[in-house]
Amino acid sequence: MTQERTRLERETRERLLDEAARLFAARGFARVTVRDICHAAGANVAAVNYHFHGKQGLYDAVVGVAISRMQQTTEAIVDAGRGRAADEQLTAFVRVFLERVVPQREGWIHQLMVRELADPTPALKLVVREVLEPRTRYLAGVVARLLSCRVDDVRVQRATMSVQWQCLAAIDTRLPDAAIAGDVATVAAHIATFSLGGIRSLTVMRPRPPRSRGTRPARQGPPARRP
Repeated sequence: MTQERTRLERETRERLLDEAARLFAARGFARVTVRDICHAAGANVAAVNYHFHGKQGLYDAVVGVAISRMQQTTEAIVDAGRGRAADEQLTAFVRVFLERVVPQREGWIHQLMVRELADPTPALKLVVREVLEPRTRYLAGVVARLLSCRVDDVRVQRATMSVQWQCLAAIDTRLPDAAIAGDVATVAAHIATFSLGGIRSLTVMRPRPPRSRGTRPARQGPPARRP
């Protein structure tokens, strides 16, 4: 194979990936055909089979690119907090996440993930395992240090969820502009301050043991009178 042919095949593969990412994000996996992708990429319809062994293989490759970039965000979060106190790590988590993701809210990765959440394919499990679970474990560790408790404490789980939902709300283009008004640094600082205040308030609480289903607390009433 000549160098020129190798270069042309590499360029074709990259065009297929780029156009597939755009189309899958805009329409979803089921509503995009191989012909659509090849037409957009200026490639022969056989190119998808040649490079990716079919439409599913191409979609898996697109998701793989998305996962790699999302993992880079997690790595940047961990790097920003390395060697710092837990409160600074939480602040860095929110700041780095928003700095990297907010500018890409209109990009294909965010759109593709929104579609996966609304209409999941088997790829969503891979995203959860490779991106969401490691990121959540890191944040849970930070919260556990703030609370000086075990990472499996229910307060850690709930606080971790609360921080993440605030971050997701800030990048949700469906919410009113007022929800994300101001620059990214201002919004990040608000979420971090709000979260740290809430987490610190949990230090005075102790998790209650779960109550058995079907049982009710004993009613407190006046002592019974003797006849």
